[in-house]
Amino acid sequence: MESNVDLGFLLHALMPSWNSVPLLTGFFSYLAIAGSILPGKIVPGVALPDATRLHYRCNGLLSLLLLVALLGIGTNMGFVSPTAISDRGLELLSTTFLFSFLVTLVLYFSGCESQSKGSSLKPHISGNLIHDWWFGIQLNPHFMGIDLKFFFVRAGMMGWLLINLSILMKSIQDGTLSQSMILYQLFCALYILDYFVHEEYMTSTWDIIAERLGFMLVFGDLVWIPFTFSIQGWWLLKNNVDLTTAAMVANCFVFLIGYMVFRGANKQKHVFKKNPKAPIWGKPPKVVGGKLLASGYWGVARHCNYLGDLLLALSFSLPCGISSPIPYFYPVYLLILLIWRERRDETRCAEKYKEIWAEYRKLVPWRILPYVY
Repeated sequence: MESNVDLGFLLHALMPSWNSVPLLTGFFSYLAIAGSILPGKIVPGVALPDATRLHYRCNGLLSLLLLVALLGIGTNMGFVSPTAISDRGLELLSTTFLFSFLVTLVLYFSGCESQSKGSSLKPHISGNLIHDWWFGIQLNPHFMGIDLKFFFVRAGMMGWLLINLSILMKSIQDGTLSQSMILYQLFCALYILDYFVHEEYMTSTWDIIAERLGFMLVFGDLVWIPFTFSIQGWWLLKNNVDLTTAAMVANCFVFLIGYMVFRGANKQKHVFKKNPKAPIWGKPPKVVGGKLLASGYWGVARHCNYLGDLLLALSFSLPCGISSPIPYFYPVYLLILLIWRERRDETRCAEKYKEIWAEYRKLVPWRILPYVY
């Protein structure tokens, strides 16, 4: 009987609700306005196949800090509940999922109507509706001058932090704030803030320059990132974990090493794309075939940035201890995803670079983790 009640409660909590619509509408409206008017560095994107470049206003950090400040003021004045998100987490999850589904339907049908011949908006239609809806048919669709792909990534990262902050306030309100929660919140906040400090690096990632905007990316940005990356926080709300000093120190080392590898590798790749002659670790870069960087982290493993990402994901879960597998959903999922993505990248690079890629593989034999994989 109790399991039936729990299941009924879960299903009810998962129902999309009009109560969540104002939260989402306000959030997206703020991002659209702030992203358009706040000052920020204008960063040229990577050259597209038709030799054009998109330009991105990288003001995400300012937008985020202003939003948190406004929410803090609203909370102090009694206009905003600090636990508004944590009180309706599942409801927000399902409503955001429904929004993502509807948005990608609009993207599909509007893309089919596009007559553009440019790389950004030219439709790529396979004839398989599910395939085209899932992977998208346009590279960089816009709405009212807003690049939707860049917009959704920003929304997902900010949404993750807002969920975490609401969970933090809920734990304080309930009197359950623990060292584990503080450690988890600290790592995630540092990671998210660092993302926005280096937001321009996002403009040279595979998702931005090569993936078309379909359900896969929209769902990943708006639903998967904020709601699954915060599972550890939700879990810590209901479970108390006592960490030893040694465990906390080890956890900090995992985070710092992961950050060093992740940020270092991505920075080296970004700098190399902007200036192929820029020194790497104080030395001229080693380049294969004039195209592929084989110095620094990229001389250690072909996808060394994935290793950093995995260590960071692990550091977000370690504050939860080892009593349950639930908090480790994110690093396990990420491991599976990155191995799949790495295989996909390898296939694409082999087709694109041909013998240059074969030479690079001989020079850098390890895929992600040296001497292991």
